[in-house]
Amino acid sequence: MTSPSPGGALHLSGVLLPDGEQHDVWVREGRFTFERVAGAETVSTGGWLLPGLVDAHCHVGIGVGGDHVTDLQGLRQQALDERAAGVLALRDCGSPVDTRALDDEPDLPRIIRAGRHIARPRRYIPHLGIELEPEDLAAEVRVQAGRGDGWVKLVGDWIDRSVGDLAPEWPRDALEAAIAAAHETGARVTAHTFGTDALPDLIGAGIDCIEHGTGLTEELIGEMASRGTAVVPTLVNVENFPGFAEAGERKFPSYASTMRRLYASSGAVVRAAFEAGVPVFAGTDAGGSLAHGRIADEVRALHEAGLPAEAALAAASWSARRWLGLPCIEEGAPADLVVFDADPRADPDVLARPGLTLLRGRIVA
Repeated sequence: MTSPSPGGALHLSGVLLPDGEQHDVWVREGRFTFERVAGAETVSTGGWLLPGLVDAHCHVGIGVGGDHVTDLQGLRQQALDERAAGVLALRDCGSPVDTRALDDEPDLPRIIRAGRHIARPRRYIPHLGIELEPEDLAAEVRVQAGRGDGWVKLVGDWIDRSVGDLAPEWPRDALEAAIAAAHETGARVTAHTFGTDALPDLIGAGIDCIEHGTGLTEELIGEMASRGTAVVPTLVNVENFPGFAEAGERKFPSYASTMRRLYASSGAVVRAAFEAGVPVFAGTDAGGSLAHGRIADEVRALHEAGLPAEAALAAASWSARRWLGLPCIEEGAPADLVVFDADPRADPDVLARPGLTLLRGRIVA
C-alpha cells in the first residue's frame, strides 16, 4: 500500500525514539516537521516511532546460493524483502551487478554502495569481485570509490590453499596506499576478515570498518576503539561457520579448526568490542548464503552477545543512520520511519513485527 501522493500531509503521534518522549510529528512534501500542518491525515497514534532501520552489510545483486541477480525484478524483490522488515537504508558491501536502476524507484530503500569486492587472484569467491595484485590495489580502489557511494570493500583474508588456512591477502604498504587513495576521494574503506592475522595491518593502515571481525583480539579491539574503527559483526552469518568448517575439513583441516574456534568465541568478541567503545553496527550479510530481511535476527543476536537491548537497536537504527550520514526523525529530514505497537527497546522481538512504514514520506506498509 502507498499513499496517494508523495506530497500528501500526514500526522503521527507516539513515543519518538531514541529520546523516548511522546511527540506529534507531521509529514509535509515527504519531510518531517514538528509544526502542525492543517488538514494532515492522522495515520498513526499510540505507537513507538523508530527512525528507519538499516542493514549495514548486505549484497543486493547476489542471490541465495551465490548466483548473480541481474534482472530488475529480482533486484527489486531483494530490496522489497528488506523493506518488509522495516529496513529503509542498505549499505551494500560489494555487488557484482549495477543496481543503480533501483535509485529511480521511490518505494525502495536507499542503497549506499561499496562498488565491487577487491581481492587477490583465486583468493575469494569466483566471479564475485575484482581480482588483482597488490601493486594495482590503490588504482582499483580509486575506480571502485567512483562507482560506490562513499565506501570501498576489500577482501582482507580468505583461505590460502598453500597453507590450508585463512591468511591475509595484502601487504601493509599496499593497504596504506589504497586506504590513503580512498580517503583522498572522500570514500571510506571496509574489509572482510574472519581470522586474526590480517587485522593488524588493516587497522594500522587506517581502515574505517571491519566486517565480521571474528578474529579480533583484546589488543586489536583497543586499537580500534582509540581510532574509532567500526565493526559490523554479521552474527547471523557467523552461524554458518560450523557448516563452512565441515565443508572444508577433508581438504583443509587447519581451516576447519580455525572456523570452529572463531565461531565459539564470536559472541565474546562482539561483547568485548562494544564494552571497549568500538562502534558496533548491525548487518546481516544478506545475499549469498542468507536471504534478505533478517535485521531483527541480527539485532537479537547482538543483544544475546551482550549488547544492551537499546544499544543493539541503535546499531540498526539511529546510530547506524548517523554513521552513514542519514538523518533520523528531525525537522526537515526525509520522512523515513517505522511504527511499532510496543517498545522495541524493552523487547527485541518487537522488531520482527514492523507496523506502519513511511519511506520518503509515503506509506509503503
